[in-house]
Amino acid sequence: MKTRKPVIVVHGGAGTWNPERSQPALEGVKKAAKIGFDLLNSGGDAVDAVVEAVASMEDEGVFNAGCGSTLNIEKRVEMEASVMDGKGLQAGAAGLLRDIKNPVRLARIVMDETDHVFIVGEGAEKLAKMFNLERINPIAEAQLKRYEQQKQALLEGKFELPKLVNLIGRYPELFSLETVGAVALDTDGNVAAATSTGGFPLKLPGRIGDSPLIGCGTYADNQSGACSATGVGEIAIRLVLAKTVCNYMETGKTAQEAVEEAIRLVNRRMSGTYNSMGLIAVNLRGDIGAAHNSANLCWAYVTPEMREPKASLTAKILK
Repeated sequence: MKTRKPVIVVHGGAGTWNPERSQPALEGVKKAAKIGFDLLNSGGDAVDAVVEAVASMEDEGVFNAGCGSTLNIEKRVEMEASVMDGKGLQAGAAGLLRDIKNPVRLARIVMDETDHVFIVGEGAEKLAKMFNLERINPIAEAQLKRYEQQKQALLEGKFELPKLVNLIGRYPELFSLETVGAVALDTDGNVAAATSTGGFPLKLPGRIGDSPLIGCGTYADNQSGACSATGVGEIAIRLVLAKTVCNYMETGKTAQEAVEEAIRLVNRRMSGTYNSMGLIAVNLRGDIGAAHNSANLCWAYVTPEMREPKASLTAKILK
């Protein structure tokens, strides 16, 4: 097989990144991209690269994943993650996790060590214990402060979750959907994708979004490319968005054309509702794509021609 030039793209979430949090976030995605690319550049495979890149962002605390996961309406953490290997369409996912330091590592265990794709709750926690995954105190001071701000805003009008969309419109800085994700192409021509999140702020207990759902928040196929999504999970689920991006690439669109077309699809089919979304992708040639309809998308990428990762708070914005 012809040796390919390795490429990695990572995102730290779509939404509104305010100035006080944007610089640590940009540094976080640059660090994650470098970790993943160094693995690729030393002959590592795409799955290793995306898992380690996502694990790095889970550890940062600035993103809504891992150590920085948002709290649900009952002031609890429920994290979720997935990973997919484009070589054989193997995939793993885990959800409703309370204290796992790196949910993406548990998703990798589900893929590599079980016959299943998606394990949640108590079963997932038992699997994590079997493989000695590191645990954390899932609720830090910063998360509690953010929760109190969100809850206070929610209670101002004496209403609950059905009115959350209107509230987000008034306080976008409080409800950024900072899912993290990565896509990569390795030197053997294999692609992979991984995504991890703490979920929608103030979500109902038991709610699962697109991040652990194969085809919705994460997809990778050596016949097309790889995609990771961020934003309103319910939107990505309804449109099977990550698989849709890969379908576009398989029919000949570039990675950039594919993510742009998918965001246009979101805007067209899901108009009139809160539809904030961001997408990153890589195709089999190593071309990358990033697009969003949100105010910001925190993302970074590295190619062999670059001395260091390039990070930005915007990509192609499509309204």
